[in-house]
Amino acid sequence: MKFGICNEIFKEWNDFARACEYSKAAGYDGIEIAPFTFKQYVGEITSSERKTIVDQAKAADIEIIGLHWLLAGTEGMHITTGDADVRKKTSDYLLELVDCCGELGGTRMIFGSPYQRNIEEGQTYLEAFDRARAVFEPMLPKLEEYGIVFCLEQLSSQETNFFQTAEQTVDMIDSLDHPNFQLLLDTKAMIDEPLGRAGTIKKYAKYLKHYHANDANLHGPGFGDVDFAPIFDALREIDFQDYVSVEVFDFEIGPEAIATKSMEYMKKFI
Repeated sequence: MKFGICNEIFKEWNDFARACEYSKAAGYDGIEIAPFTFKQYVGEITSSERKTIVDQAKAADIEIIGLHWLLAGTEGMHITTGDADVRKKTSDYLLELVDCCGELGGTRMIFGSPYQRNIEEGQTYLEAFDRARAVFEPMLPKLEEYGIVFCLEQLSSQETNFFQTAEQTVDMIDSLDHPNFQLLLDTKAMIDEPLGRAGTIKKYAKYLKHYHANDANLHGPGFGDVDFAPIFDALREIDFQDYVSVEVFDFEIGPEAIATKSMEYMKKFI
């Protein structure tokens, strides 16, 4: 397996080259990009800026894993809303994100976006499912063309009312039935999974193409009570060859401590 880190951890630096260099020095193989750390909308990141991003990562000898927090900071996006115009806008925007990810050389796109997928009052789960499927489907040919795997993230009931379990998330993956549309599992988000984190990893091994490492307290791995030993045992058992990527939501201790201490903790299990 490989180790990655999400670049919003370093947003206060406003220096992607420095973030790449520090991440590589701390032992990470790749860096995951949240588009909002560059511009509000991905289309505002110019071709020249995209080339610079690629060059900076190459200079640091670190891989650009791909994109996550895809709809963060945007307005008027939603995948399950009854408003067909909003769904069309969102579908078109996802295609822009695929183009950007491809131009950056990324191979993963992570879709969490709890607020932009929540089921509206009065809407049935099946209606929401069908609408979300129709938003995702137009991406499939372009994902295949670029060699990008779009990873749908299971989120807990504390975060969303849609795709709250790995089972529900895999229902959508099976419905689309495409090798470039797969699963992400996230440590904090699996808090309610009946099989536990390790059991969930093993049950859905054939779908799993990316893993987010964090703690239920929203800090990095090793900063809370979650024991990662069973998690890494499960990942080894399924012969996981993709990225374990550090994603945190509380940046108070600073990017250096987050990056360094998270990696030091994870190294104990490899």
